[in-house]
Parts: sequence; structure tokens; C-alpha cells
Amino acid sequence: MFSISSISITIHIFAAIVWVGGMFFAYIILRPSLSDAEPPQRLALWGGVFQRFFPWVWLSVIALPLTGYGLIFTHFGGFGGAGVHIHIMHLTGLLMIGLFAFLYYRPFQGFKQAVGEQAWPVAASHLNTIRIIVGINLILGLLTSVIGASGRFW
Repeated sequence: MFSISSISITIHIFAAIVWVGGMFFAYIILRPSLSDAEPPQRLALWGGVFQRFFPWVWLSVIALPLTGYGLIFTHFGGFGGAGVHIHIMHLTGLLMIGLFAFLYYRPFQGFKQAVGEQAWPVAASHLNTIRIIVGINLILGLLTSVIGASGRFW
């Protein structure tokens, strides 16, 4: 039968895959594929991608800490019983959430406004900031995933 821990870890892993996988696709596959597109088309497409992807990221941002803390306190008996890999995941996860929240409330809002006004150079500048933050979060997300998967074997 399913336990609360097995359900929590399933949701936790699903949320991480959605968020990190989405960043990987956007950064490694989609971004280079759009390099030849004209700025109005490229920036409008990114606007649509973000509008569809960011709700999933918000779900992940909510699910990951809820399930993570749930597992820490039900499975490990608190942070004292958790291995160093759990503490590292906690730190990098909070950093990733902070970076995403900044991305969403600052450059993304500016990007949306600039695209709406067809101010393409301004939108491109905001998109570049978003690209940098996504690149950092992608690296953190990949490292966090490896730590989470391998940490219990250290």
C-alpha cells in the first residue's frame, strides 16, 4: 500500500522533473532553435512559453518545499536526522525558489509589459536577464537532482 512518504516523494520528484526539465528544454533546445527568428516573433513566442510554463513552476515551487519538509519531519524525524545531502538540497532549493520569484516579479513583468507595448529592445533586455537566471537555476537544479539521487549513497 502507498504510504504518505511514497506519495510525498513521488510528488517531490515529479515537481523537480517538471521544473528542471522545462528549464533544460527551454535553455538547451528552444533558445538556440529561435536564434534565427525575428525579434517580434521570437519575443512573442517566449511570452507564450513563459505564460504556459510558469504556472507549472509555481506548482513546483509550492510542492517541493511542502513535500520536502513533510519528508524531513516524517521520514527523518527533523533536520537533525537528515543527511548532509538533504541539507544541501534544502539550501539549493531555497536559492532556486528565490531566484525564480525574483525572475517572475522583476524581469518577467518587465518583459510582459515590453512585449505588450512592442518595445522589442526592452523586451530583449529583460529576456536576457531571464536567460541568465534560468541558466543559473538550471545548473542548480541539475546539481540538486544529482545530490538528491546519490546523496544517500555517500
